[in-house]
Amino acid sequence: MTRQHPVRRLAALVRRHAPAPVLGAIRRAVHAWGMLTARWRMQPAVLVVGAQRAGTTTLFRVLNAHPQVARPTAAKGIGYFDVNHHRGARWYRAHFPVTALARRRHGPGVITFDSSGYYLFHPLAPGRIAHELPDVRVIVMVRDPVERAYSAYKHEHARGFETEDFATALELEDERLAGEVDRIVAEPTYESFHHRHHAYRGRSRYSEQIERYREALGADRVHVADADEFFVDPVGEFARIERFLGLTPWQPESVERWNARPGSPLDPDVRRRLDEEFAPYDERLAQQMGRTPRWRRTSPRGNA
Repeated sequence: MTRQHPVRRLAALVRRHAPAPVLGAIRRAVHAWGMLTARWRMQPAVLVVGAQRAGTTTLFRVLNAHPQVARPTAAKGIGYFDVNHHRGARWYRAHFPVTALARRRHGPGVITFDSSGYYLFHPLAPGRIAHELPDVRVIVMVRDPVERAYSAYKHEHARGFETEDFATALELEDERLAGEVDRIVAEPTYESFHHRHHAYRGRSRYSEQIERYREALGADRVHVADADEFFVDPVGEFARIERFLGLTPWQPESVERWNARPGSPLDPDVRRRLDEEFAPYDERLAQQMGRTPRWRRTSPRGNA
């Protein structure tokens, strides 16, 4: 990719080497300054809403490298439209670049964006986004839903949020999530641990989640990107995203797959059952995308 800005290199160095208390103090100071200057800061024109474990970190880095795009001042994952909505619009605005400075560096057509992977699945996020950012454009990254579910399991298990084996976690999912959406809707500040961390099958039913966004914002404001295609043909898939966002055509020098979770192969019987379960959702997804997703066109399936 393009060479990283010196300020970004310094920030990355600080994040890697500064003691936790120092890093926390720096973050609080940066955000306090952001709150004071919120009125002069940009609003995001683009939201990368998920899906979780579907290449959103890689897309974040590619968008960040585009000369017409200014990244948020905070790290990926602001989470305003899901669990931090109670903090208010000023808090959210504080996470983005000062407009004048961004235009000086990137030109008058600069845009900024937010990438938060729980937005896609959170039941209140589409309505909140439509109300507060009615002109925003939304990007949904999807990948082989079986691989996504297994990758999410490995991710949650590695973080200590999951203690069961994958097959058991799948069996427990409906019980764990029972009533959680209703409670989130009834109590908007409620944070459901199970809904956020244990919805392996639920988060892979992409068409349901995409339909909620299309209903809230309009189909023309929701772009579905095929992550499996993105890693095979990053230039072609990113060109589709550029056209959707109205960005000047630009090619990244390279695209690396970030945050992959290696692990043992998925049990073939579990794979087959999940593949059958997701088939009707993938069929609807193909209609929403206007093309068959790569994992339904190719064989064998990928691994990540």
